[in-house]
Amino acid sequence: MSHSPGKDAQTTAAQDEHFDVVIVGYGPVGRLLALQLGRRGHRVAVIERQERVYPLPRAVHFDDEIGRIFQSVGAGPDIMAEVVEPYDDFYEWRNANQETLLHLDWRGAGPSGWNVSNFFYQPGMENFLDAKVMALPSVTILRGWEAITHTETEDRVLLQIRNAADERRELNARYVVGADGANSKVRDWIGTPMTDLGYFHDWLVVDLIPVTPLQISPPASQFCDPDRPTTVVPGGPGRRRFEFMRLEHETKDELNNERRAWELLRPWGVTPETAKMERHTVYTFQARWCDEWRRGRLLLAGDSAHLMPPFAGQGMCSGLRDVANLEWKLDLILRDLAPDSLLDSYGPERSEHVRHFIDRSMQLGEVICLTDPGAVATRDAAMAKDIADGASIPPRPLPKLGDGLHRADAGGGTLSIQAPVQARAGQTLFDDVFVPSGTLLLKDADVRTHLPSDAASGLTGLGFQIIEFGQEPSDTTAVDATGAYGQWFDALGADAVLVRPDFYIYGVAGVDGLQTLVRDFLSDLGTPIEAVETSGLSAAAL
Repeated sequence: MSHSPGKDAQTTAAQDEHFDVVIVGYGPVGRLLALQLGRRGHRVAVIERQERVYPLPRAVHFDDEIGRIFQSVGAGPDIMAEVVEPYDDFYEWRNANQETLLHLDWRGAGPSGWNVSNFFYQPGMENFLDAKVMALPSVTILRGWEAITHTETEDRVLLQIRNAADERRELNARYVVGADGANSKVRDWIGTPMTDLGYFHDWLVVDLIPVTPLQISPPASQFCDPDRPTTVVPGGPGRRRFEFMRLEHETKDELNNERRAWELLRPWGVTPETAKMERHTVYTFQARWCDEWRRGRLLLAGDSAHLMPPFAGQGMCSGLRDVANLEWKLDLILRDLAPDSLLDSYGPERSEHVRHFIDRSMQLGEVICLTDPGAVATRDAAMAKDIADGASIPPRPLPKLGDGLHRADAGGGTLSIQAPVQARAGQTLFDDVFVPSGTLLLKDADVRTHLPSDAASGLTGLGFQIIEFGQEPSDTTAVDATGAYGQWFDALGADAVLVRPDFYIYGVAGVDGLQTLVRDFLSDLGTPIEAVETSGLSAAAL
């Protein structure tokens, strides 16, 4: 089969085709995984039932961690400025009397260096990522095809696919990743049970392009009115989203029509003369996750593995975190630098992490979805007291990964920071200077003297960088422009921090434990130092 950059392969003649990874589903999760693996040179095929990009908005929010993940593939929020709107205000929750119940501070940058919150237009973001994927000669996009059956052997998966004309093809891959959404076929093949928390609420979602900007302050607000719980948030540059909860006496059909949508929008000063309606649809918000994310050479990511209410804005974010966790592990395995058993850490790490966001989303949902007058009065009184007492919650949780490839020391399994550094060309974010591929960060040059050469080569052979902090910028020296890294080292009580390619910390150490830190990592990875040393790979080769 031939495939040239920028060209779909849907008309290619049917034949057996060999790939490293086949991805089923080409939403944001499938796109990012294809882009990351393709950039590393792996042969990837993507199976997508839809002939073209879905033209309407769905997700509208991502956080600073996702901004860093996008940055890592040349798609930072600043580069996607036409479709991404950084948010720099509060996220406020009010009751029926317009009294504040919750005041979340979404201003400024988060620990990953980008705005804590960003609102975006999903079709534009998908088109941006798609152009990058299509430029990769190692990635084949098969639009208009669906996966129908599969056969597993000891070292391959044979995937049978067909198109609308009932043409058949068979793809041969080392791994298959199901990024095929809530009704995932790959999940059916794995046969995993799902933990379902029995959370079901129907909401009418309306996406608008206002003629003039709507004056709603703050721009992201929740209105916890028992007569009609309502969400109002930006939808990306020049766009707005409204969400209205279905009440008990209403049916989905009664709520899901354009006339009813305009009626609900009228109190906000929104009419057909002041805004264009892009979309209206009813979603059933759910809370559930898979008990198993992997069986053999089949894996799950995104909505195929978990669903959550949207109140914390973490649904798509969680799927993209799945990709960041999975792709670097697949990369090492595909390059024969780690055993297949490395993938055993994927599900446990991500499952526990995503449950924190599901719990947070449900907690927020329990606040906004109340309609019983007595329960609403109790809620309002309790939350008013919290505000009076000065209680606050962070803009988003920063949970720890579940059991897996990280140590139990301070910081192990938690998200690392990204802050500005001083480079030769000026001040910029760390990853813009030191391309992220896994990093051993050293507090200063003296710490490096405690790192044996074989341990150092073991890391660089995997593509990791070793970066120290100092006074003059160089290829291996970062200048802590704001003091953020010095404070971070001190908070961790560390002289060295080993950061995985997905930006999560493997472990930390003082100078005396530096050699053990690196050897523990290579051992847990299942990669002996000798094997890496003979691979001939280095960070510059990636």
